[in-house]
Amino acid sequence: MNPGDAMKLSRRRLLSLAAGGAALPALSRVAWAQAYPSRPVRVLEGFGGGSSADLSARLIGQWLSDRLGQHFVIENRPGAGSNIATEAVVRAAPDGYTLLTCVTANAINATLYEKLNFNFLRDIAPVAGLLRLSLVLLVNPSIAARTLPEFIAYAKANPGKMNIASPGNGSGPHVAGELLKMMAGINIVHVPYRGPAPAFTDLISGQVQVTFGALPAAIGYIRAGELRALAVTSATRSSELPDLPAVAEFVLGYEASGWIGIGAPRGTPATIIDTLSSNITAGLADPQLKARVKDLGADPMPMTPTEFGRFMADETEKWAKVVKFSGAKAE
Repeated sequence: MNPGDAMKLSRRRLLSLAAGGAALPALSRVAWAQAYPSRPVRVLEGFGGGSSADLSARLIGQWLSDRLGQHFVIENRPGAGSNIATEAVVRAAPDGYTLLTCVTANAINATLYEKLNFNFLRDIAPVAGLLRLSLVLLVNPSIAARTLPEFIAYAKANPGKMNIASPGNGSGPHVAGELLKMMAGINIVHVPYRGPAPAFTDLISGQVQVTFGALPAAIGYIRAGELRALAVTSATRSSELPDLPAVAEFVLGYEASGWIGIGAPRGTPATIIDTLSSNITAGLADPQLKARVKDLGADPMPMTPTEFGRFMADETEKWAKVVKFSGAKAE
């Protein structure tokens, strides 16, 4: 072999090695994504143990643990309407090992809070929808109205004379009430409480006259006759109370369901998001898991990452209008 041939061989060998080296990072990224998850995954939840978000996260976390062979550990980070949990996920590495339980409050908070250290739609990558939770419009039995049209007529005849309780400024029940006020053209005075329990207590005693409550929490009071249910806030009737109309049957276009989904830090690889999304969707189709979701008073809400991203954007825009209408600010 002459020196020229040796030079060509060396050059070819060098180019081959360089090409192989360039391919290694890509191959390792693919292998890394295919091996996901190779260690426990944290799912941060912003409302604390026993909340709908917490229970939902634990349901899907157990399903994913069983399906993917790694623990999905639920971490409660309550505070500031889920902003604390959300910011922690935004700041986490985008590697699929820190996830967020996304909730209606995330869409509301984008307008309710004047200054946040993150942008929910920009910084959280949508993974999958989980479930919807209906609220129910409740009144103290002393209110003469027995139907939603009668209630709206009474409110219009007595502007500012009824008080509507909520578990806090900017909460789901609060904005559900503000949406009804905006769409039905009624004037009811908002009274914020620190949580749903004291709001229910004062509603039963007659200190306030109206509230929107989560269906699982309210159904016992309804069946005991302590509170009167007028309508549900979902777009259609609830299977739990099929004789109770939806608000939308009388106020066209009204819908104020709570919702829960899963998100990840922006920049999380699409292969990891797709793995999570497909397995969550499979879970929501499983009869046993669907039954557990029903036990929470909810309905499955399967959505692809693209569908859930579009949904989050629509919800953020919708609640921005309601928050601005109400003049609500974070406490």
